[in-house]
Amino acid sequence: MMCLFTISTGTMKKLLQSKRRGDAMPLAILVAMLLLAMGVGILSLGVHSRLYSTRVAFDIAARCAADAGLEMALFEMNEKLKVKPWSDSILPEGASQALSNCDATFSYSVTAGSGGYVVESIGQSGSAEKRVYAELELEGLFEHAILTRETLTLKSGTTVDGYNSLDSSDTDADVDIGTQSTANSSIILNNGVTVEGDIIVGIGGNPDTAIKDLGATTGDQYAATQDDPLPQITPPTLTNTGLSIDAKGKTVTLTPADSGKYTGIDLKNDKTPGILEIKGEGVVLHITGDIQLGQSCEIVVTEGSSLIIYCDGNITCGNGSGINTQNPSEAATTLQLYGTGDSEQTFDIKAKSNFTGVIYAPNANIELYAGGDAYGSIVADNFEFKSGGNYHYDESLRKVETDDQGVRFVVKRWYEGTPE
Repeated sequence: MMCLFTISTGTMKKLLQSKRRGDAMPLAILVAMLLLAMGVGILSLGVHSRLYSTRVAFDIAARCAADAGLEMALFEMNEKLKVKPWSDSILPEGASQALSNCDATFSYSVTAGSGGYVVESIGQSGSAEKRVYAELELEGLFEHAILTRETLTLKSGTTVDGYNSLDSSDTDADVDIGTQSTANSSIILNNGVTVEGDIIVGIGGNPDTAIKDLGATTGDQYAATQDDPLPQITPPTLTNTGLSIDAKGKTVTLTPADSGKYTGIDLKNDKTPGILEIKGEGVVLHITGDIQLGQSCEIVVTEGSSLIIYCDGNITCGNGSGINTQNPSEAATTLQLYGTGDSEQTFDIKAKSNFTGVIYAPNANIELYAGGDAYGSIVADNFEFKSGGNYHYDESLRKVETDDQGVRFVVKRWYEGTPE
């Protein structure tokens, strides 16, 4: 049995409208609450992101300021080295110095300890503070066995190794050779060359192309991360004699009392060779012109003596001539030769037997002919090791003092946080 109900159209509309109003209100409230929660969440996220980015920016600025303080301290320490003699009675310090183009500041100080000098630098930006520390050490001109600005060539069969003239028991010398160039074939290693150490090419260079290996045995080959500065050396102030040191078929002897500034050295053969004999520890010569050695002529540093030459001109050695050390102890500082010319120089250097000495001439093209082995270190624009024996680097050259020629402070160790 079916029951039928009749409802008017007006009544139906009223019922529907009443039902929609009752359902819509809770829905609207729910949507509003959801939107409010989302808005609060987004606002909170934005605020926290803003605070986080501000803290990060402060941290970065404080760290940059601390590093700037370290660099400033290192710069000032190296400026102090230019004043001779060295004194550490007053060491660099600075307080609340502004970092350029930034609101950050830095303070720094250098202290002397038993192991050397330590830099403390504090960077501040907003609420952030960063502390960095660095241990400084001295580095000299002869950190490498051979270093050139451009090309380096080793003859066939050459062995490059190291020794320590201050410690004969040191049989594990750290040796490397290198160039600051990245050009193809900047280093030429002829057949049979052995380098008992690493080979370094210029920053960003490719060792595979910068090194022309014709059959060598070496350690690692890689590109440098920074170049040695190779500063220009200024001769010391010496008595200006206005004279040339000449020896034609005779022997001329110089002692420390004869140290001075000379216009040149000219040794000639006149039936007997001209010889310049150095006697005494600490003979220093500034040669404003050229050094010329005729056939079979010699500069001889006698046993127990030492010679430092600052040369503004060129060096030419004739056949059979040589710059020699007598009964050398293999201490490379027995003979020190510095190229001090303003323009390109040429050093044609020979030794009748072994060559012992250091040569620093970053503007010079150097060729070394040794009748025996070579002991020491060489810095040149271009260098070629020709006839003779092997090449031995004196690791003791890395032991330098504040008053040595061309030394500088470098960062040995760096760390952040609290001092160790």
